[in-house]
Amino acid sequence: MAFLILGNGAVFEGSRIGAPVDRIGELVFTTGMEGYLETLTDPSYYGQIVTQTFPLIGNYGVIEEDFEGPGALFGYIVRELCPTPSNFRSGYPLNDFLVARGIPGLCGVDTREIVRITREEGVMNAMICDELPADLSAINAYQVQNAVASVTGSCARTFPAQGKEAARIALMDYGAKQNIIRSLTRRGCSVTVYPASTPAETVLASDPDGIMLSNGPGDPKEAVGPIGEIKKMLGKKPVFGICLGHQLTALALGGDTAKLKYGHRGGNQPVRDLKSGRAYITSQNHGYAVLSDSLKGTGIESFVNANDGSCEGMVYPELNCVTVQFHPEAASGPRDTGFLFDQFIARMGGKTHA
Repeated sequence: MAFLILGNGAVFEGSRIGAPVDRIGELVFTTGMEGYLETLTDPSYYGQIVTQTFPLIGNYGVIEEDFEGPGALFGYIVRELCPTPSNFRSGYPLNDFLVARGIPGLCGVDTREIVRITREEGVMNAMICDELPADLSAINAYQVQNAVASVTGSCARTFPAQGKEAARIALMDYGAKQNIIRSLTRRGCSVTVYPASTPAETVLASDPDGIMLSNGPGDPKEAVGPIGEIKKMLGKKPVFGICLGHQLTALALGGDTAKLKYGHRGGNQPVRDLKSGRAYITSQNHGYAVLSDSLKGTGIESFVNANDGSCEGMVYPELNCVTVQFHPEAASGPRDTGFLFDQFIARMGGKTHA
């Protein structure tokens, strides 16, 4: 028996899964019906305890080829954890992954009620523990800090293009998902991944055809260093930003961001293209949004969230820069927005052969 205690005092009793340690984190939920491996290995979940809304998790086991990066989340909450996966690609049960990565969790709790509370009251902190604390002060004092620095790579790495090279990309790693790299290399791009602290001068000196700004965790305003380096790179090369890269670009250009009540996390987030009127189903994982009104005269809003109207994309024509809040490399819809990578390559003068 163990507990999940929320910052508002609500307590949920369940059974331990994963590592037998107590942990405080920011409690969020994701609505994906599948893709739990991508969630567990997405660096953007750093500092957070993730609740899965889908009731059965682990039924297709652990497939290491599908990992997006090292596990970064702080805790994992599910209604039911499948102990006996059935999948020819599965390497081992999900609980083994949680134990090996030091991720504590709970099963057998009412995940629907947890999500109701989060939707109504907003994201809050929580704690996974064996014994209830005497007060909530430590839980409510917690903040996600040094997020990007905690998940970025330690050195530059290069991934070759598949087939004939169409372009050379510098990818700034703020917590980059592996499928961003795969989406570029299979389109004929060689990709050099740079740690988040890399100076703009170093990146520009390598003379890439374009610069990719990756996804990542945390409050974008905390990433002061990357914001300053992005400011130096804008206008020098074609730029494409995803998720945190979208937010950091806005801040580098004098715009503003704000925290959403409970964020957008899952593979079923609808966005509307303001130019064509078409709606796309997208994969998303973020708790902050760009305030498009703060960029009037600087950029043009290109996509909005069909549920809450928040900004999902910006275009900066004079800087040859496009950014989106969602993940075009993910398989929602199933690949509705992959064309954004093709457009990026075209803006660099290359031609995709995917």
